Amino acid sequence: MHQNYHFIKQLAPRLHSELAGKRFVEAFSQQKDELIIMFAEEADGEWNDQPEQQDHPLINPFFIKATLTNSFSCLSFPERFDRARRNSVNLFNDFEGDKVDFVKVCKNERAIQVHFESGRDLIFKLFGNRSNFIALNADGEATQLFNNKLSTDRALTVASLNRDIDQSWKAFVANDGRFEPLFPTFGKVVNKYLAGKLEGKSDLTERWQIVQEVLAELESSVFYITKIENIPALTLFETGEVVQVLHDPIEALNAFYLAYIRLSGLDKEKADIIRLLKKRIQQTDNYLENTFQKLVDLENATKNDELANIIMANLHIIPERAEKVELYDFYRDQPITIKLKKDLSAQKNAEGYYRKAKNEKIEIDRLNDSLAAREADRKRLQEHLTHIEVIEMLRDLRAYIKANKLEQGSAAPTIDDLFKRLDFMGYTILIGRNAKNSDLLTKQAHKEDLWLHAKDVTGSHVVVKNQPGRKFPAPVIERAAELAAFYSKRKNDSLCPVIVTPKKFIRKPKGLPDGLVLIDKEDIVMVVAKGE
Repeated sequence: MHQNYHFIKQLAPRLHSELAGKRFVEAFSQQKDELIIMFAEEADGEWNDQPEQQDHPLINPFFIKATLTNSFSCLSFPERFDRARRNSVNLFNDFEGDKVDFVKVCKNERAIQVHFESGRDLIFKLFGNRSNFIALNADGEATQLFNNKLSTDRALTVASLNRDIDQSWKAFVANDGRFEPLFPTFGKVVNKYLAGKLEGKSDLTERWQIVQEVLAELESSVFYITKIENIPALTLFETGEVVQVLHDPIEALNAFYLAYIRLSGLDKEKADIIRLLKKRIQQTDNYLENTFQKLVDLENATKNDELANIIMANLHIIPERAEKVELYDFYRDQPITIKLKKDLSAQKNAEGYYRKAKNEKIEIDRLNDSLAAREADRKRLQEHLTHIEVIEMLRDLRAYIKANKLEQGSAAPTIDDLFKRLDFMGYTILIGRNAKNSDLLTKQAHKEDLWLHAKDVTGSHVVVKNQPGRKFPAPVIERAAELAAFYSKRKNDSLCPVIVTPKKFIRKPKGLPDGLVLIDKEDIVMVVAKGE
């Protein structure tokens, strides 16, 4: 939260008290992602724009150090900073000697405006790994960026960085008691904290009171240096392992910065892998909960085979072309209304429900298998987590991560693991191993890949990987079609029709059984089935 708006809102006035009336002395960079800015008061006498040629010594210098790497972005305020004689570059030279008029936070934005008497501004844009320092001239136009790669920052203005948001009780009511639209400045950490306090509270007045209490807590000038999952954090409320409590935002930012940069390599890498494992465990828990609920709903619902049996027992009383009928449910000893397809006879409707029952059983079996597999995954992840938490050597940690292929959170299956593969004339042909696996193959295929399937029968999906700028050669299409025929129910036919189409013409509507798709456009080739 060191870049949370509600912290920056308290930091800006503190910076104003330090900088107002001081002059910009110099800004320089000694490392690619580091900027140092020095401000100071001048002693009696005329200010000289060349710091090294000042007639009188600078007094009350104030340093701002900005660390702006891809993985960590933070301001700090060292008491002194000795500039190296080599490998340092002057920046923002136009501001040298300019006096600071005021410092303030941009309204509802993670940015600080430093305004100078000349009418120019220096904007501290504190957007995580997109943080930047932007110089604006007196006309409000960007003239220099610290990080030139963030080229869109040239379009930023003071006006665009100040957002008016209706945060009134009336707006809260209009949003049905949802605080997120009113306070986009809270961020993920505060949102989670506030959501916990609001859980189970439905009365809007009570919810509004809680929001206001949290808002007051965020701006109470109490700053906590804590450890969350072994990584130092600056928070505006008590959470994690509290290490230090401070009441000055500059001191708090310095304490956080020092705690972070003092992390050992072991601490950082351990924290990263622990965070990754915990995320995967949470994702697994969510999947287990949702899948278990699906299973409960399926098992508690009226079974399709029961509906079919009820229809078969009452064939003689079901009128033709009926869209629904009320019959006696002898399973539950009560009436039941059953939907029918009016174009089908009662017996055909029963057969339809029997087919659904078969698919229903397959779905229940699939969900049970999936639950068992995911529970095994969760157990394995928890074992990894328990083992890693007690590792004390960086070398051992890296060896364990590598041995168990945890870099991506789990051993990522390769294409060869997932699908059958054949290379032919420089093209890769992939074949689904079963209906579910074929669905995965089709889902992962690029829209310009070639998709093949034996016509009107069950069989594997076959995909030929596209090579940009090249047409699929006829022999490649024929070979892929032979494989599609071979891995289908037409394997023993003398000649097999095979659908050939770009994958972009394949759709998989929700609820369609494994392996089934809809085809919007197709060509047919006739081939003899032939395996690898």
